[in-house]
Amino acid sequence: MHATGCACLAVADIGSAAPGVLWRNEPKEGNRGASAAREEAGALLQGRVFNSRLGSRAPLLGSSHAPPVEWVVTPGLTQYAEALKEMEARADAIARGDAPERVWLIEHPELYTAGTSAKDSDLIEARFPVHRAGRGGQFTYHGPGQRVAYVMLDLKRRRPDVRAYVASLEAWLIETLKAFDVAGEVRESRVGVWVARPDKPASPLGEPAEDKIAAIGVRVRRWATLHGVALNVDPNLAHFSGIAPCGIREAHYGVTSLADLGRPATMAEADAALRAAFETVFGPTRTG
Repeated sequence: MHATGCACLAVADIGSAAPGVLWRNEPKEGNRGASAAREEAGALLQGRVFNSRLGSRAPLLGSSHAPPVEWVVTPGLTQYAEALKEMEARADAIARGDAPERVWLIEHPELYTAGTSAKDSDLIEARFPVHRAGRGGQFTYHGPGQRVAYVMLDLKRRRPDVRAYVASLEAWLIETLKAFDVAGEVRESRVGVWVARPDKPASPLGEPAEDKIAAIGVRVRRWATLHGVALNVDPNLAHFSGIAPCGIREAHYGVTSLADLGRPATMAEADAALRAAFETVFGPTRTG
């Protein structure tokens, strides 16, 4: 299998911002307008966003007085449109201060989602429904055997830093994989969690083979987070070949799962590992 899961950065919706850039509304100075602000934000994106998140590894814990994060697991398959509607409503309530933070664990039926930077040319074969998502990044696949965790947190209460949040999601997944004796790693230019595959051919230039085991795609709206992570427990990996996520087509970058790595796990076991690891990075949870 030589297609990757999507490497998605954040889309920040907190003012005048370019995708993935932390940017606040500022008063205009002289002739400075929205276009100038966006140009500056774009420069930040090109110059710093991709290179700074790896240094942000401190836990994104809430205050000691904050209530535990609500932890919800929905059995069966949840339709994407239904999940999107529920997630957006909850995130809006969190931003208003009317609802507690939540992590929602679900599985979707087979589908592809397209992020805000998706290119039509990267949809190789539309085998399943394609949904336009508000998250960052390009195309990815969701389906049975993949645990999707929608994470709805209030970064105002924690730390208003999108890059630190993405780094914390990566740290959470890496800690989760340790429970299955899998060494997850992160890369400077590829968001998500990867595993080394010395058993697979290297690139013609000698670059080692790596497979993605977990994808990240998030949106931040009024400092409330939406979307989240997708961990491959035992999905049908062949379905990833219908897309070229994030334009990555190199044969030595693939996609894998716990089952593919010889570490089979039930979804309940994956959920338990996710919850234990989440609490080390983000703080306590309670069953919702």
